[in-house]
Amino acid sequence: MIFALALTCAVLTFIMAALGMIFLQRSLSLDIFHRLRRHYSVDKGGSSRSVDLLVRAYKFVQRIAKPIADLNLVKRLDFKVKQAGIPLFGSEFIVISIIGAILFGIAIYIITLNLVALPLATVGMLLGVWVWLKVMIRRRREAFTEQLGDCLTTVANALRAGYSFQQAMDVVSKEMEPPISSEFERVSTDVAMGVSLETALEQMNQRVGSSDFDLVVTAVLIQREIGGNLAQILDTISYTISERIRMRREIKTLTAQGRFSAWILLLLPVAVAAFCWMFNNDQMQLFITEESGHIAIAISVIMEIIGFIIIQRIVDIEV
Repeated sequence: MIFALALTCAVLTFIMAALGMIFLQRSLSLDIFHRLRRHYSVDKGGSSRSVDLLVRAYKFVQRIAKPIADLNLVKRLDFKVKQAGIPLFGSEFIVISIIGAILFGIAIYIITLNLVALPLATVGMLLGVWVWLKVMIRRRREAFTEQLGDCLTTVANALRAGYSFQQAMDVVSKEMEPPISSEFERVSTDVAMGVSLETALEQMNQRVGSSDFDLVVTAVLIQREIGGNLAQILDTISYTISERIRMRREIKTLTAQGRFSAWILLLLPVAVAAFCWMFNNDQMQLFITEESGHIAIAISVIMEIIGFIIIQRIVDIEV
């Protein structure tokens, strides 16, 4: 009964969090959301009861997050959240993460009835959220780079058709898929609100963090100062980026065996330990009860981490 209750609570928490993210992504414009944070309101006309509850929950998070919004650490996290494409502020992300970690810790405590598991599960959940944020940033950057070649081709064709560079960016924001369309839409919104195009592009370059796009921004800024055929320049950069992407894919294919070996090295001892724990528990208890067992586990974990890092460095080839 306790296990079923805890499992139900965990599932409901996950569903509410997922619905909240979907609602925010569909209902909020990311640009306006980040600029008009204190003036945001949602029209409740015709909204369902569940949506109304989500809006109230979000406003509750806003009230809790407001006192810490001006902290330097939170402002740095604001930038990370923007890089990940999450429609939240850093303070709101912190509050939601802490609430979710506490609920997860309580669910684990109900299941295990072990008080030590509560703080461990809570801290583990927070670390997991931070790792997830890093992964989201990396995936979004990779997706942006994959779209960049087609984006430059679209901009170059629009320039040849007589469009200005800003109009060409509007075409990209309307015709292409996120994340590149949302980033160019944000640049267009910034320019419409009085920010210079150069500043808006530099801010986009910082958010994206892509060396390929840094080359594009540098070329555009130089062309705007000294002139030149921007369409031809973008075609050349597009070809260069496409070749770099092709080369990265080839390298990734050639190093697949090494990367797979790294994960085998990391996971195989854990699988063997779990197997021995189930079928030879008496001998495995020595690793828990004896000091020499603790030392052996610590040395094994350190060597596993060192081996994993070394293999990753070997197969990580910069292009």
